[in-house]
Amino acid sequence: MTDDIWKRAEIESPCTKICQIHPDTRLCLGCARSTDEIAGWSQMSPEERRAIMEELPNRQPAPTKRRGGRAARLKRMK
Repeated sequence: MTDDIWKRAEIESPCTKICQIHPDTRLCLGCARSTDEIAGWSQMSPEERRAIMEELPNRQPAPTKRRGGRAARLKRMK
């Protein structure tokens, strides 16, 4: 299998091919872009894309705190 379809020399992209949107943050778990950023990526200027790409390392696409696990489930069942 080749990745030719994913390579577009004219548009730099942070896509990692792990395309899943987190329900709480609404960010992609692979690249940390919002759905609006992903949808508009090809229409953005190179400067707009670079500005977003500079922000991406600072974004948390998914919460790092656990939601409670077994203890939270047991508490809800009471």
